[in-house]
Amino acid sequence: MCLQLVTRVSNFLVFVLVLAVNVAAFAAKTEEAIMKSENMTNELIHEKSPYLLQHARNPVNWYPWGEKAFKKARQENKPIFLSIGYSTCHWCHVMEKESFENQEIAKVMNDHFVSIKVDREERPDVDQVYMQAVMTLTGSGGWPMSVFLTPERKPFYGGTYFPPMDYYGRPGFRSVLHSISQKWEKERDRVLNAGEQITNILQTEVDEETEQSHALDIETLRKGYEQFESRFDSRHGGFSGAPKFPSSHNLSFLLRYWKRTHEAKALAMVEQTLKAMAEGGMFDHLGGGFHRYSTDGEWHIPHFEKMLYDQAILAKTYLEAYQITQNDFYAKIARQIFDYVLRDMTGKTGGFYSAEDADSAQDPKKPEHKSEGAFYIWSEQEILGILGEEVASLFNFHFDVRADGNASQDPQGEFSGLNILRVIQPLNEGASKFGKSPEDASAILEEAKRKLWEVRSKRPRPHLDDKILTDWNGLMISSLALGSRVLGETKYRDAARQAADFILNKMKNSQGRLMHRYRDEEVAIPGFLEDYAFFIHGLLDLYEGTFEVRYLEEARFFTREMIRLFGGEKEGGFFFVGQDGEKLITTVKEIYDGAIPSGNSVAVLNLLRVGRLTMDRELETKARETLAAFAAKLAQMPAAHSQMMIALDFVIGPSREIVIAWDAKDQSAQEILNIIYKNFLPNKVVAFHPNQVQAIEALMPFLKQQVPIQGKPTVYICENYVCKLPVTDLSQLDSVLNS
Repeated sequence: MCLQLVTRVSNFLVFVLVLAVNVAAFAAKTEEAIMKSENMTNELIHEKSPYLLQHARNPVNWYPWGEKAFKKARQENKPIFLSIGYSTCHWCHVMEKESFENQEIAKVMNDHFVSIKVDREERPDVDQVYMQAVMTLTGSGGWPMSVFLTPERKPFYGGTYFPPMDYYGRPGFRSVLHSISQKWEKERDRVLNAGEQITNILQTEVDEETEQSHALDIETLRKGYEQFESRFDSRHGGFSGAPKFPSSHNLSFLLRYWKRTHEAKALAMVEQTLKAMAEGGMFDHLGGGFHRYSTDGEWHIPHFEKMLYDQAILAKTYLEAYQITQNDFYAKIARQIFDYVLRDMTGKTGGFYSAEDADSAQDPKKPEHKSEGAFYIWSEQEILGILGEEVASLFNFHFDVRADGNASQDPQGEFSGLNILRVIQPLNEGASKFGKSPEDASAILEEAKRKLWEVRSKRPRPHLDDKILTDWNGLMISSLALGSRVLGETKYRDAARQAADFILNKMKNSQGRLMHRYRDEEVAIPGFLEDYAFFIHGLLDLYEGTFEVRYLEEARFFTREMIRLFGGEKEGGFFFVGQDGEKLITTVKEIYDGAIPSGNSVAVLNLLRVGRLTMDRELETKARETLAAFAAKLAQMPAAHSQMMIALDFVIGPSREIVIAWDAKDQSAQEILNIIYKNFLPNKVVAFHPNQVQAIEALMPFLKQQVPIQGKPTVYICENYVCKLPVTDLSQLDSVLNS
């Protein structure tokens, strides 16, 4: 937060500090206890969100976000308690068990507050606004998010997880509730004034997002690289201490910087990080896919939830590393990610589910007793019983399995005597130690993993959040489509096509409006900027994965709709919520590339690609205007906006337009595609002609002149609208692409 905002909020923070001091004063117990009933429900029972349904039988009188709750708060003149989380959130489960299922705490909430639950994955707009409020108040954020609002929805106090009782100087949730209730009754004017102040600050921050005062050029890219290089963990990989998040669009930016500058360290940092993540406990060595993040600095102790967006973004970076290095290790990891998603995260409709929980039951007879990672961790004796002593010895040596467990950190006491699999010894060392050839040792380990996976599959599975989100599906469609080309796997292309067709058939309404969420046959919530940007991104890659013109047509349609619905008329950039969406206390233009890229960052790259494919200069102009709108922040901290740096890299160029003039079904066409996608050529678009001639020429009239020469498959390669001589000798194509 800038210095001016710190000065403006100082008086408000004094109020917050007084509140924090007073919260410890409350220790009174409620005289009445609410009798628990299996049939007890609240307003959430009518919702579709798995997260809201998890709380539908709490003794708290929860409401979903909406006018019914707001009206109740106004009529009863009560503050709002807003709780935001998601269904696979470990600490959300903890706070529910400790506080929201507590009868006495629930009575305080019901008597003095109107309590609202929000699924951040269903309503990222609400989450974004109030997360910014909490970060302004406390300097950090996360989930569960706990925010107290006036009846007009203006935030005046907030935090994340609160323990139920006061704990080592930290106020407990019960004390917070009592203190805020007292403040509301006795010092309401101060509370309302605090809500006004923080709301004004949030609105000011939005106004300052679009300061245009800096040029963006190659020096901006260099600064971004240097910021990553200065933070690099040379021992373990990654760019921070504990906790470590994958955020692999950071790595994808560094790969592009390496491509541009041949800076060896850029590639070395990416390779070390990708290998460390894939060999650590954050990767599921039996079932494939990545857990959310590493709680330690060594990529060993994960937070065990699995998110669809992580699988999508990480898979793409591993594919790019494979293109650069031709190291099969990276291709193997990408395949294991994709195969996990197709096996465990894909619905019968073809859409991809959102997430799997971190927590699960250890005992199928006691499903209510859950702990983090129970589905994934092992005792040495269990492995010995399954594999036998000889195989277990090699397996345990390779995967760091110990008799007393291998978890160096165990804050919740859930990993005692248990092991989180990680590759600690190279294959060759294990083979040598146990008198095996590397090939035999590898085969033994693969069979051992298969046996353990079969046993694990009989354990109680973590909760699956089976809602289908357009934005996250767009990311997965993009990565699968790229994977189908790079790895030569048609099943990945087919999965991407099925998911895209599901969204086009079910989540695009009769007016052409893209919707955000599907679950249990219900489509709901008008799509946000990320839905449009990420789905367009997927459609563009799917066009290049299939060369079916309809996907490019849809990408162009949604691009124009994105500009109409989300584009700022004067100040540039895109708002998170469409002009037809719910009006919140402030508008947001997000550019920070955090766990997932921002909608603005992906939108810029989409505008460039659609503009280049269709020769629509207005779209490319819009892309440059969006970059300029955020120039001040981008120039100051490019490493915080790595996906936008990827777009900037495309703008600076050189970028290429590649047209293949031949029958897409001919074997020669496949040979051409294999050559193109063997190479790491990030700043390119690819089109096919004369495939679906009339439709493609309507979109790209310039293709009429780009036809096969002398009856041979012909490749036209242009850089920044300047074309080289056509290539008809495929033996020369690779060198031309790399010239």
